[in-house]
Amino acid sequence: MKNYVTQKGDTFSSLARQFKLKNEGILKTYHNLHCPPEDVMQEPVPGKTIFIPEDPHLMAEETESQNISVSFQQESTEDDAVSEENSTEETPNEEQSSETAEEPTNKEEKKDKKEDSGSSPHEGKYFIVQKGTVQCNQGFKFPKFKVTSHQKHYWNDGEGQADYLAVTEDDLQLDPAAQPFGQCKLKPTSGGYLPCAYAPAGKWQKTYEKVKVMGKSCLTEISELMCSTGGKITILKHGQQSEVGKSQVAKANTQEQQVYNPVVDFDEFKEDTKGTDELYYS
Repeated sequence: MKNYVTQKGDTFSSLARQFKLKNEGILKTYHNLHCPPEDVMQEPVPGKTIFIPEDPHLMAEETESQNISVSFQQESTEDDAVSEENSTEETPNEEQSSETAEEPTNKEEKKDKKEDSGSSPHEGKYFIVQKGTVQCNQGFKFPKFKVTSHQKHYWNDGEGQADYLAVTEDDLQLDPAAQPFGQCKLKPTSGGYLPCAYAPAGKWQKTYEKVKVMGKSCLTEISELMCSTGGKITILKHGQQSEVGKSQVAKANTQEQQVYNPVVDFDEFKEDTKGTDELYYS
């Protein structure tokens, strides 16, 4: 944690850029979570100290050559990158690998995606999975999702682990279910803030309508949800960072991986990981 004394003209947005944080909501929530009640701010006050997070997960993400998370900018080099032509229109193929999960599943959708290239606000954003976390601009804690809209499609996981269930516009439940954001800044009292009374106002907004699961649009990092109490809920972590299953290791191109990490014998690595349920890049 860093301390920063605010100057005239500082905003949460400008400070988030200055300290290379993912967005201003993270900075505001982090400061208000760690500061004394009297120092809670909606905008920086000149001369006041703001707490700056140093957690790498809260920093702006950089492109990594070994990051296999699903991104709209990612392009597959595998021969099986094209989904089966008989896939249901606007519905992801549950059998496809993580490398191609972002691709539309028929020719018509691929044409639409090409026409929209460079103009969609979802370009370069990640899909959200169940273990992703959210934040409320009026809360202090960061709950995970609880997917209830389906049990069918998984992002970046071919083995059906619940943590990787695709989150859709209808997934409004959070974990924990009770008081998911801790206390609510919209409910101040002399004894402190009252507990969160989470009450979603309708479905998630700013969803990616071209990719659906059972007719429901999928969430990306820019999706938002309003709470009837007055808070605005946004995505904190998409949930896919730097993780790979054994099926992806088995399908990986050995020569390509040797270029990324020449000190590792990748064929030997494949043999060593057979039977391992899950792997993590360090």
